[in-house]
Amino acid sequence: MITPGSLLANRFEIDRLAGLGGMGAVYRARDQHTGQWVALKLLHTQTDGGKEAERFAREAQILATLRHPGIVSHVAHGQTPAGDLFLAMEWLDGEDLAGRLRQGALPISDGIALAKQVTEALCTAHERGIVHRDLKPTNLFLPGKDLEQ
Repeated sequence: MITPGSLLANRFEIDRLAGLGGMGAVYRARDQHTGQWVALKLLHTQTDGGKEAERFAREAQILATLRHPGIVSHVAHGQTPAGDLFLAMEWLDGEDLAGRLRQGALPISDGIALAKQVTEALCTAHERGIVHRDLKPTNLFLPGKDLEQ
């Protein structure tokens, strides 16, 4: 765990832990270059011969090339002096689709509109030969809790 106030990669000041996942932890941090909040994904130390590290690095490189309003924006990626891989992305306030669905089913018109937006974002990735292998409600984020975003 990284403590609040710590500086990662001489650029990102940690504010708080935002979430834990299978591959790593996500922190909210302040980008000292821009003053903006970022989501800072840090890979857990792996013992799988580097496969997760390779996948993480590939994810970061791919995200750096994608531009679409429905795809989170890349800020930076790299390796800390301690050897930890990180990926910094724009910080989004809101909720994921899983959280929204816990409140009840979406109206059909909202579900169709959301499916269209997701399809357009995926088309941007597919045009570059990229296939998203983990599409699920927890990976679909609604900025401002707005289905149209």
